[in-house]
Formats: sequence, structure tokens, C-alpha cells
Amino acid sequence: MSGPHDAAALDADRPMPPVGWLSTGALCLVIVGGILLASYAPRVAPLGVPVALLCAGVVLLAVAGTLLTRIEGFAWTTFATVFKWALLAYAITAGMIEFAFVRDHTRGSALVVVTMMLVVFALSVPSTIAFTVARFAQSD
Repeated sequence: MSGPHDAAALDADRPMPPVGWLSTGALCLVIVGGILLASYAPRVAPLGVPVALLCAGVVLLAVAGTLLTRIEGFAWTTFATVFKWALLAYAITAGMIEFAFVRDHTRGSALVVVTMMLVVFALSVPSTIAFTVARFAQSD
């Protein structure tokens, strides 16, 4: 006899694109860039390396999103449920980090770069969490 758990086990064994790895890579890049920017506070930070890390993080996150949309028979309902709650939590966290940078008088281009890094942060972690949960859930 086969039950719903057998179908989920078969779904879990099928190959999946490296969505989790790519979104985690994006997270790592923006964390390194954010630490680099924060290390200069309150002085003016050079933006070359942080902007390059941000761009690479955005590319990795975009590739992860593109690969994610091409998965057939994916548990989209589960993904959406997990993603929205994780996004809420990480948007609040990103907002608190943004507040800390504003409070430390970060202005201009550096603040824009930090804000964009926090957007990648707030999207990459929920993407990784939701993908990991949904890949082992029964498909819609």
C-alpha cells in the first residue's frame, strides 16, 4: 500500500535546483558587505567592494528565484505560507538594522547600499527557509 508519506518521499528524492545554496550565497555576500560598511562607521566607507558584493548577491538571488519558478510540481502553497511569515520576521529584523545605521548617522550612498543589502537579506533567508520546507512537502 502506498500512502501520502510515500508520495512525499518520492518528491523529496527527485533532483532540485540549488535554490537554497544560491540564496544562502547571496546572504553571505551581503553580510560580508554589511560588515565591511559597518567597520568604517562613523567614517565614510569606500563603496567599491560593498557594491560589488551587493551586485553579486542580487545576481545569486535572481538566479535562485528564476530556478525556483521553473520547478514543476512544487508545493507552492506551503512555500507561500512559510515565505510570508519568514518574510515578516526578517523584514522587522532588517528594519531594526536599518534603524541602527540611520541612528549612527549613515547617509547618502552608503545608506542606499546598506538598504539594498538589507533587502537582499530580508528576501534570501525566507526564500531559503520556504524552499527547504516546501521541497519536502507534498506538491499542490
